Amino acid sequence: MDDEGDPPPIPAGRRPRIRKRPDSLPFVRLIPNLVTIIGLSAGFSSLRFAMDGRFEMAAALIIFAAVIDGLDGLIARRLRATSAVGAQLDSLSDFVCFGVAPGVLVYLFAMSGDPGFGWIFVLAFLICCGLRLARFNAALGLPEPEGPPRFVGVPAPAGAMLGLLPVFVSLSGLADLRAQTVIVSVHLGLVGSLMISRLPTPSPKRMRVAREHAPWVLLGGAVLVGVLLTRVWLLMVLLCVLYAIAVVGTSMRARAERRQAPSGEE
Repeated sequence: MDDEGDPPPIPAGRRPRIRKRPDSLPFVRLIPNLVTIIGLSAGFSSLRFAMDGRFEMAAALIIFAAVIDGLDGLIARRLRATSAVGAQLDSLSDFVCFGVAPGVLVYLFAMSGDPGFGWIFVLAFLICCGLRLARFNAALGLPEPEGPPRFVGVPAPAGAMLGLLPVFVSLSGLADLRAQTVIVSVHLGLVGSLMISRLPTPSPKRMRVAREHAPWVLLGGAVLVGVLLTRVWLLMVLLCVLYAIAVVGTSMRARAERRQAPSGEE
């Protein structure tokens, strides 16, 4: 007698096909992840140089990781090699390179006067960076809000650069902030709060260049490279100040647009 629990036999001609995973992948699909791993390695290496007291190299590696972070997503979209694994790897790399590495570097560089007090703000900065990345990941796949493209809060790479501003100021020779624990700690906490804020901040997608101004932009890029090779820390201070001004301008512009929206709809 047949067991009633046995499934009915499948006809030979209708057996389901089992799809086998391919034994190889196109190399171009691995390029974005390789670029991300290079940036992640730079962030980890920054921790090593910071613990050795080689703060210039540690800061330079974080800057390099920020450049890499701007390239991996662009490369993935151009090669049509985006993937869920790549997105998660990029988020992990961002937390290490723009959360852990800057926090530890600033702590070792400028918080020797009161390490217990300074560590509180380092933890706050790390938590804010993690929350910022978690909010960004949760918004992946959702439709973009109407209006001009803007970020909500300061992105993690920009937050890392702003957090390193006391290091840049000291290395450039403008002021020595190595022992100013209170000032540096409050600054780091303020930058962390900007990352998790709802403040509209500039997005590269908004940038447009008129055709007649393109040669001047290219010339400015050459000058930028020259300054980068000669006065890199002074340049980083200037870029941080310009970005802070851009954040204030974007926030004021967005507030003015919200005020004008009801009157425009009537």
